[in-house]
Amino acid sequence: MSSKKRFNRRQFIGSAAAASLAVTIVPRHVLGGPGFIAPSDKLNLAYIGCGTQGMREMIQLIPNPKLRIVAVCDPNKFSTNYVDWSPGEIRGNIRHALQDPSWGASLDGIPGGRDLGKEFVEKYYAKTNSQPGYKGCASYVDFRELLEKENGVDAVKIMTPDHHHATISIAAMKKGKHVVIHKPLANRMYEGRLSIETARKTGVSTHLLAYSKISGDDLALKMIQDGAIGTLKEIHNWSNRPVWPQWTANPTDTPPIPDGLDWDLWLGPVPDRPYHPNYTNCVFRGWYDFGAGSIADMGHYSLWPLFLTLGIKTAPLSAEACGTTTCTINNHVSVGVNNNVAFPYSCSIRFKFPAQEKLPAFDLYWYDGGIKPPVPDELAAEGGSLEREGMMLVGDKGKILAGFRCESPKLLPSSKMQGYLNGQPGPQNTVERADDIWIDAFLNKTQSPGSFLLADSITETILLGAVALRAGHRVEYDSVNMKITNNESANKYLYREYRKGWEL
Repeated sequence: MSSKKRFNRRQFIGSAAAASLAVTIVPRHVLGGPGFIAPSDKLNLAYIGCGTQGMREMIQLIPNPKLRIVAVCDPNKFSTNYVDWSPGEIRGNIRHALQDPSWGASLDGIPGGRDLGKEFVEKYYAKTNSQPGYKGCASYVDFRELLEKENGVDAVKIMTPDHHHATISIAAMKKGKHVVIHKPLANRMYEGRLSIETARKTGVSTHLLAYSKISGDDLALKMIQDGAIGTLKEIHNWSNRPVWPQWTANPTDTPPIPDGLDWDLWLGPVPDRPYHPNYTNCVFRGWYDFGAGSIADMGHYSLWPLFLTLGIKTAPLSAEACGTTTCTINNHVSVGVNNNVAFPYSCSIRFKFPAQEKLPAFDLYWYDGGIKPPVPDELAAEGGSLEREGMMLVGDKGKILAGFRCESPKLLPSSKMQGYLNGQPGPQNTVERADDIWIDAFLNKTQSPGSFLLADSITETILLGAVALRAGHRVEYDSVNMKITNNESANKYLYREYRKGWEL
């Protein structure tokens, strides 16, 4: 029985070199000039999700000469009803990228959708490559069709609502595609674990976009190791999120599905329900079915770098949470609302962690919706206050203010920090996002520093928080067996009820 092995251009050249063939290969930069990258050496990228954040990052990404966007996908064809941070940012960024100050002049609202993604990609490449009429970007409503048809795609970037993250990334990895994805990996524990295991089994390169390197975390670790705060006891992290509307019940009205939106595909694995705008665009994060809450939104940016620096590799042993309670008036009587469909307006969560390689056992506290820990006495005595987002590490002999929003990590009180630095100025905190670091990793078939394989403990922490909120009491967690051990009924929150045909 004969077998055939297909090689792409990079593999062929590598094999030829390995075999010491007597072939002269003219360097690329000689043929195309300095900095030239041959099309065959570029990363062919499919872009899945063309909403406002998807478009914002596409505009930033497309100038990179190491990749080419060859396909876009979104269940929405085109609309101008998106929600964003400002009414004109997306339009202005597209105008700047295309050097066309009149682009979108006739549009009323905030645009998004696969037609917008395709138009932008083709106009950008037509202009920058002097190829008028360029039509090299395919467009799909269904990511499954894209993965079947686009054999030349090397990688996918996933910019969809959270409930699609695991479904799409697992399908792509099984097709041998590298995956870069916005946080979180998933909004169910089972799906997060399956995503990481699929990355490990397939060997593809992966990257979670919340990765960063925060210099202040290195200094905080040194302070801990130097005994500046004694033994670490607690880590406190807080955010002003949510910055989107929250609800306490599913909507009961049934407005028509907008033209051009494939609602069935937007729902994906989530059980059927009528379309409603309260689910879509940036407000999806507030729903248990579609999002993963404020901790998944901002906790990744602050906690994951800290986990990587401090070596927090073991998941929490337990989590307990409390959230905003709400009431309604029913027949002139005030009654509490039993909300098991959406994250609360604000919450606090305490996670108990076992000892790590570099750390003793400690508690991690998360706060959102405007809740913060009390201002430390040492800070209050100096007239200070806590910022709207931040982090504090508490030991039995002192405290450190840190986090990516902090100008410079500091011991409290200021006199203690001055003593620690021997009177020298404190180092400025730097945050290295390196949003394109994954491109070289994918081209070289290596793992990026933001690989899925390094995101297990942060993923389990964040998703366990949602379980504790829904359970309504402390949950004890066995990470090895992925099981809540003190309440069998809470285990259902580790999984999802799938629509038929969407099972994982």
